[in-house]
Amino acid sequence: MFIGNPPRPYFLDVDTGSDLTWIQCDAPCTSCAKGPHPLYKPAKQNIVHPRDSYCQELQGNQNYCDTCKQCDYEIAYADRSSSMGVLARDNMQLVTADGESENLDLVFGCGYDQRGNLLSSPANTDGIIGLSNAAMSLPAQLASRGIISNVFGHCIAADPSNGGYMFLGDDYVPRWGMTWVPIRNGPENLYSTEVQKVNYGEQQLNLRGKAGKLTQVIFDSGSSYTYLPHEEYTNLIGSLIRLSPSLLQDETDRALPFCMKPDFPVRSLDDVKHLFKPLSLEFKKRWFLLPRTFTIPPEDYLIISDKNNICLGVLDGREIGHDSEIVIGDVSLRGKLVVYNNDEKHVGWVQSDCTKPQKQSGFPFLLKRVLQNQLF
Repeated sequence: MFIGNPPRPYFLDVDTGSDLTWIQCDAPCTSCAKGPHPLYKPAKQNIVHPRDSYCQELQGNQNYCDTCKQCDYEIAYADRSSSMGVLARDNMQLVTADGESENLDLVFGCGYDQRGNLLSSPANTDGIIGLSNAAMSLPAQLASRGIISNVFGHCIAADPSNGGYMFLGDDYVPRWGMTWVPIRNGPENLYSTEVQKVNYGEQQLNLRGKAGKLTQVIFDSGSSYTYLPHEEYTNLIGSLIRLSPSLLQDETDRALPFCMKPDFPVRSLDDVKHLFKPLSLEFKKRWFLLPRTFTIPPEDYLIISDKNNICLGVLDGREIGHDSEIVIGDVSLRGKLVVYNNDEKHVGWVQSDCTKPQKQSGFPFLLKRVLQNQLF
């Protein structure tokens, strides 16, 4: 993203589970990670006042300070990392689908105190882009000004080296071929829905689902890994242990909680993916006819460690306080175009090579202005 006047570039982590967009800044900085760009330095006139509506939404009325001259924020994440700072308002420059530059005001966080993994993560980002369905999120701010519809999508290539793209607005949403599921309304502004069955191959992992109890699913691009409730995770580990005598658990490999050592050389996932089965989430059928399934092939939940072991990129949700929900993270969102439609309250996906967005044609009433922001 390009922020400031003159505009300066910042690399942001795409996070559908966060309300607030923030960048590291010199306010001055108490604790900042080494990022790819110089710290953003806010001018006094850019600091958001506590009476601002975005401040009141972020803090809530219980934290309102009549004598304060700035709007403070503090955000804690599931991995116990956190960011603290003040809200700022500055110019943001985006490029429209027809190639024109657009300047507008954006309210974002000016983070001067980062803790936990935010300090130890790779130095390729300057902050986080908040894409939840909260009014504070980037799509909602743009939609409130009539610049876009409150829709966005991301497409991360199955091979991370091939990059991907992200768009804001609905011009790049396929008019057919998408699988859609409804978004549940909740206090945490997350993209969550409900699933009936969780399967590893033909084996059902969520045995409670047989009694009619549905499991909540959260689409969270800000999570590196996918998390299952403890019961489903335990059942999956049991299935993998029984998989093959040629794959034994290697507890000395600390790359991830569950890693297996093969008795043959492994150069890439192509050498082993045939030994595993896909994970699939089965949603309620639409109109009692059409099945709706989110399929995660082995290459989208397995990772080769530095020891050339095969590690499971699916973790126990109990470790992050999500013992009853499924969190679909970055590793399992690859190779799919995923679209979040806050106007229609649904999220959808379709398989894609994620090379470049395809502008959709349609009737005039379906065509809306869109802002495109290339990633990678």
